Amino acid sequence: MKFNPFVTSDQSKNHKRHFNASSHSRKKKSSSLSKELRQKYEVHSMPTRKDDEVQVVTVSEGKWHACPCGHHPSKVVITRLKLDKDHKKILEGKGKSHQAGKEKGN
Repeated sequence: MKFNPFVTSDQSKNHKRHFNASSHSRKKKSSSLSKELRQKYEVHSMPTRKDDEVQVVTVSEGKWHACPCGHHPSKVVITRLKLDKDHKKILEGKGKSHQAGKEKGN
């Protein structure tokens, strides 16, 4: 249900804004990974997708059962990734930059 008359609820407009977002606003939409996934992929955060399994870490007090909406990415930890070709490509790129940073530090 839309509460603000100045915000669009048109699916195509929201879809366009989501995928054409700038890099700094895209970073805000990513969630941190669990400890096991961090060790496995050497990556700290990833954008959350539809089939990823997440664990809610922080909830506003008293709103656990009343809120029908989704949770903010900062309050969620990704516990299992659904790896498709796009996710793998992102992980490879982030892993390479992490390795380059380690080599540069030595």
